[in-house]
Amino acid sequence: MSPAHPPVSPIVAIKSKASLSKTADLNVKHVILGDILFGTWYPSFYPEELVGRELERLYNLCPNSDVRTLGRLIYTRDGYSIYEVDGEEHQLFSQNLSLFAKLFLDNKSVFFDVASFNYYLLVQDVPVNNPARPESRITGFFSKEKISWDNNNLACILVFPPWQRKGFGKILMGISYQLSKLEGRVGGPEKPLSELGRVGYARFWEARLAAAILKMRNKATVSLQEISDRCWMLPEDVITTLNDMAIVGSKPRSDGGVAVSKAKVRDWVLSNNVDLTPPIDEECFAAEYVDEFDAG
Repeated sequence: MSPAHPPVSPIVAIKSKASLSKTADLNVKHVILGDILFGTWYPSFYPEELVGRELERLYNLCPNSDVRTLGRLIYTRDGYSIYEVDGEEHQLFSQNLSLFAKLFLDNKSVFFDVASFNYYLLVQDVPVNNPARPESRITGFFSKEKISWDNNNLACILVFPPWQRKGFGKILMGISYQLSKLEGRVGGPEKPLSELGRVGYARFWEARLAAAILKMRNKATVSLQEISDRCWMLPEDVITTLNDMAIVGSKPRSDGGVAVSKAKVRDWVLSNNVDLTPPIDEECFAAEYVDEFDAG
């Protein structure tokens, strides 16, 4: 990673979200990812000998590396892929990725102790000069502890600003819950969530729960445990989401659980115009990757 040597291709400047930090506090003002220039939101812990006290533009970002030589392809669909990168095997890349992510995250704290994490990169194939070998562009990622005693299936998540509000966050969340399913245990994101994280997860959880409940055949009501097991979600995340959706029955169940009316769920979906299309397709995971979990 270097603050010098800008790319030779034309740079497209885009308007990013207004910085959530005072401009004077930013040690890096702008970054260039591929051929796109955009502003940062927060300071990061780059060494002063690399960026100085204040840097206008940071070039040649590590996240723009060819991940096909770094990570393992575990999922691919519709022109985008997920690569798994071992933080212990590729420590420099993982540290640089974390430092870069901190420019857009207020509560990111793990930068150098990356060996205990895996990183899941959302990569788009962008045709450049050779359509047969498109350029791999990282548009976002999430990190996950290799061993989590709290059943966290995600530690940090970020879609880079130029690609936000395009549904990529839901893809990353969907991948994290599919990993929970492959591991055979319910899970959820590390808490507390940031403000943006709470909003993103609320929408994701609501659609996930509604889709799962409506697929349960021959049942007018379903229990909290049934929903948790079906969605691989922690019960506390399920109940919080159901209460936010206002679809929990008023009468408690004899087993102490809650009852959810499918009719209320249908009404909620229609009134909120929610798309229940799953963000990922389980069949698009690499077969050899899934087989490793089955063998374990």
